[in-house]
Amino acid sequence: MKSRNHSWYGMMGFLSLLGFLGVFTQERAFLAFFAFAVDFEYFFLKSDEMLEQYMNRTASAAFYCGMTVVAVAALVSFAFGTDASRALLTGFACGWAASVLVHAVMTAYYGFRERQGLTDDPE
Repeated sequence: MKSRNHSWYGMMGFLSLLGFLGVFTQERAFLAFFAFAVDFEYFFLKSDEMLEQYMNRTASAAFYCGMTVVAVAALVSFAFGTDASRALLTGFACGWAASVLVHAVMTAYYGFRERQGLTDDPE
């Protein structure tokens, strides 16, 4: 069965275009979006079951980690006297950053393992 989900993974590379906001404005935090440029490699990879499996693992781990960080960051921010809307915004920002970090690190780890020929099967 041929899967086409790898093209969706590659489209995440278009988030790197937001990095140009950091180049043309004074908001240098947007430069971090250039890190998404590595996701363009998924347009050129052959999609197989192992790729689908580790992308599903990384996505679910990133989601749950992000939601946990949203809750913790919002509660901590609110506990330190920040108004509720600002605390929620802080939580969303921290949760999104944590999700991206977890997804990137886990994808790099699984990609490294696949390139080294390591498998999930114990020998």
